[in-house]
Amino acid sequence: MERDIETRFVTAGSLLYAVEHRPWLPPDAPWLLSQRWNDVLFAHFPVDPARLRKLVPPEMLLDIYDGSAWMTISPGSISYVRPSGIPPMPGFSFFCGLIVRTYVTMDDKPGIYFLSADAANLSAVWIARLWFRMEFWHAAIRMSGATVNVPKHADRAIHFSSRRIHGPSSAAGPAGLDVSYVPEGTAEHARPRSLDAFLTERYCTYTRARRNCYRIELHHQPWALQRVSVEFRSNSVTAPLGLEMPMQPSLCHYSRSQKMLLWAPERVRIR
Repeated sequence: MERDIETRFVTAGSLLYAVEHRPWLPPDAPWLLSQRWNDVLFAHFPVDPARLRKLVPPEMLLDIYDGSAWMTISPGSISYVRPSGIPPMPGFSFFCGLIVRTYVTMDDKPGIYFLSADAANLSAVWIARLWFRMEFWHAAIRMSGATVNVPKHADRAIHFSSRRIHGPSSAAGPAGLDVSYVPEGTAEHARPRSLDAFLTERYCTYTRARRNCYRIELHHQPWALQRVSVEFRSNSVTAPLGLEMPMQPSLCHYSRSQKMLLWAPERVRIR
């Protein structure tokens, strides 16, 4: 990590000009959806590759860093969600979400694969399923202590709790998470080729539907990452996947805000 980063609220048009940090250029086609992620926790867990391999489609290469595959639990809120050319819509443009992801590559493009995804907004669940072919699930989510509208250096505890309403569960009950986290210090960019960069600087998401694999191109500025103190009170969000995670992550990051553009899914041709 190199220096303190000031969060910049940029328009979609100006964001598209900031491409120097990317491993490949964003698509020439118009983007489909714009959104902003807020108060995001990245709680990272190293996992035996053999345990994750069975959860990832066989067409995708599971990414390994120093002998370990990684799984990340990411709670946060999503705001200013809007399709291209349309202003944010009431009832759809803000909601809280919870992502469980791992890291894969197809066609030499490293990306993200969602192991599960929960959202508190039922409309967002169906749009993710219909537009992006992602298996989102509806959940009851509460989040308090957001820092987006408070002074930059205010260290406030953020409380996040989620309980899945519909979707896979385990014998212990619905998948859920109860966690508190407090950002610390200044925001910095990850050093190239570091583990921090491996886990955060990804510019596409992969999904699989009806025996086909799809790539969803993403564009954003480098993540502005802070240290963070984390307290997990309960964590059953990975239980339906057959993964029991320790209560303490091996590595954590926090990001206050990140604007992101998404393109329509494109089928990945298997070589």
